[in-house]
Amino acid sequence: MRKLVVWNLMTLDGYFEGEKPWDLSFHEQAWGPELEKLSEKFGEEGDLLVFGRKTYEGMAAYWPEAQEPGRIKDMMNSIAKLAVSKTLTDAAWNNTRVVTDPVAELTRLKQEDGKTIFVFGSAELVASLLEADLIDEYRLCIVPVLLGKGNPLFKNADAHRKLTLVSSDRTGKGAVLLTYTVG
Repeated sequence: MRKLVVWNLMTLDGYFEGEKPWDLSFHEQAWGPELEKLSEKFGEEGDLLVFGRKTYEGMAAYWPEAQEPGRIKDMMNSIAKLAVSKTLTDAAWNNTRVVTDPVAELTRLKQEDGKTIFVFGSAELVASLLEADLIDEYRLCIVPVLLGKGNPLFKNADAHRKLTLVSSDRTGKGAVLLTYTVG
C-alpha cells in the first residue's frame, strides 16, 4: 500500500503563498542545502506528484524551462503527475494526466504497489483529501517569517484530527522541518 504525503513550505503564521497567487518569495528565507537534499530525496522516495489545478499550472509553467540544472529539475519534469481539475482538458507538461475526482483516484492508487505519492502546494486539494482521510503524513517546512496576509495552507476543517510528530529538524537558515503522521 502506498503512502500519501503532503509537502509544503509555510510561514510561521500559516501561509503557503502571499496575497497574490504564486507569491513564494518567502521561500528564499528557507532554501539552502538542506532543502535541496530533501527535494532530491523526494525524487527517490516518490513516483507520483499530485497538484490542484492552480499549482499544476504554476509548476508546468516553471519547471520545463527552469534555469537551474540538476536532479530536482530532472525529477520534476520526468516523474508521473496528476493534475486535479474539473476545467482542464489537457495537461501538456510531460508525464501528466488530468483527473476530476481526486478522492476516488487516490483511494485507488494508494491500494496499488508503488512508491510514495506526494501532494505539493494545492491547499484546496489538501482540504478535500484531509476530509476524505486519505493523507498519511504531513511534511512541513516552517519558514521563519510572518507574512500577516496570504493564502493559508490549512483551510477550515469539519473535524479535529490528531497528528503525531515523527521528526523535527532545523535548517541552517532557521527554518524548521516537521514530519507528522495522521492518527
